[in-house]
Amino acid sequence: MAEDEKKELNAADKARLRAGFDLDWRRELRRSVPVKERLKIGRLKMPERPAGERNLDFAEVNLGLAPEAAREEARRCLDCANPLCVTGCPVAIDIPGFVKLVEAGRFAEAARKLKETNSLPAICGRVCPQETQCEEVCAVKKAAGMAVAIGNLERFAADFERSSGAVDIPPVAPPTRKKVAVIGAGPAGLTVAGDLAKLGHDVTVFEALHEAGGVLIYGIPEFRLPKAILKAEIDYLRRLGVAIRTNFVVGLTATIDDLRDQGFEAFFIGSGAGLPGFMKIPGENLVGVLSANEYLTRVNLMRGYDFPVHDTPVPRARTAAVIGGGNVAMDSVRTAKRLGAERAVIVYRRSRAEMPARVEEIHHAEEEGIEFQFLAAPVRCLGDERGRLRAMECLRMELGEPDASGRRRPVPLAGSEYTMEVDLVVCAIGQSPNPLIPQTTPGLKLGKWGNIEVDWATMATSLPGVFAGGDIVRGGATVILAMGDARLAAARIDAYLGR
Repeated sequence: MAEDEKKELNAADKARLRAGFDLDWRRELRRSVPVKERLKIGRLKMPERPAGERNLDFAEVNLGLAPEAAREEARRCLDCANPLCVTGCPVAIDIPGFVKLVEAGRFAEAARKLKETNSLPAICGRVCPQETQCEEVCAVKKAAGMAVAIGNLERFAADFERSSGAVDIPPVAPPTRKKVAVIGAGPAGLTVAGDLAKLGHDVTVFEALHEAGGVLIYGIPEFRLPKAILKAEIDYLRRLGVAIRTNFVVGLTATIDDLRDQGFEAFFIGSGAGLPGFMKIPGENLVGVLSANEYLTRVNLMRGYDFPVHDTPVPRARTAAVIGGGNVAMDSVRTAKRLGAERAVIVYRRSRAEMPARVEEIHHAEEEGIEFQFLAAPVRCLGDERGRLRAMECLRMELGEPDASGRRRPVPLAGSEYTMEVDLVVCAIGQSPNPLIPQTTPGLKLGKWGNIEVDWATMATSLPGVFAGGDIVRGGATVILAMGDARLAAARIDAYLGR
């Protein structure tokens, strides 16, 4: 490259040049469409199935971008000198890099670029809250009001590679013969396993359930994350050399100390937060009151939605009420609607503005006929003479001063009780870590809520060689935050093991 051309490079390109990156095509691409023209391109909406059709089955709602639509959306990216979108991504994807490859029509290369730092791009493209992370700080959003649809493009590139049948397996470092045990095959465990396998370590994932995936397989419905896609991502990890042992409950089948005796030198605990929370109100033991964890596990992991092919008992309701306002609540209430509920209701103690669920999920629920009762909280469940749920008594609320979460605290309104007839109540008010591993691992330091305490700079626990991340550390959080923890932990585990 000539010296005068080098002077025209932005800071990001200079770094890429030092890394041996071929910049010629990228600079030409940037020059081909001026910035002002890029900013005039409107954000393309991803096609989706009509609400009246999709709420009758469990097929995926969003349909993905067509190739030319993906290239057009990618043209909106300015390829910034200081790409804040990368800093907004918990796993530090080279977002401008993969987006420019999409714009150039180099879709397989875009998928490879994604997988440099993200082993689960087809999953993240579907369930990651990009709107509050990478897209929130996108320069195009500041300049034109609507961020580049980074998540939709991530999904497109990953889906293109998978559907092409030519999934690229990157080179793996020479074997180190160092054995690493990963506890839990959820997003954190799968991520740390993939990173460590690429570094040449001998990685085994121990999963308590009969299928790998963690919350991705038992918690997220088929209409948001088809299980065939999850299984394809897990197959990619197996092809990297990751071994996965299912039906293996660490703390019961074997303890961490037992595994250490078997030659494992480092450990990552990514067992999630699978202990459901309840409302602690009278009547919660009635038939017809379930935790979201149990309800979604029956439907998703045990495939109760696919009756009679899979004959899993799942309550079918005329009127279903789901308590909560997060993504789990949205998944539960939309599931109840698809299972035949004539009336599916969200009961949430704050207002719509405070709901933690993704905006897209709330919007889809509204389109599908879900009813929302805001500023309301259950106070008791009522049963019939056989102990079956027949109604739920609620209390109206108003918003007071902000609480520790920063949201305004709901305050009961005296005398505002009302009763609604229901035959299914699903509690989606949060989950906490399962205590089995802490109880069977002496010396493991815990927080007051039962979460494992870590050094956030390294994800190391109080025990030598034992690291942790995801919901077992954070409580209920997002898939991508768990993956960010795992990537940091993988780097530190590699350093801990040495060569």
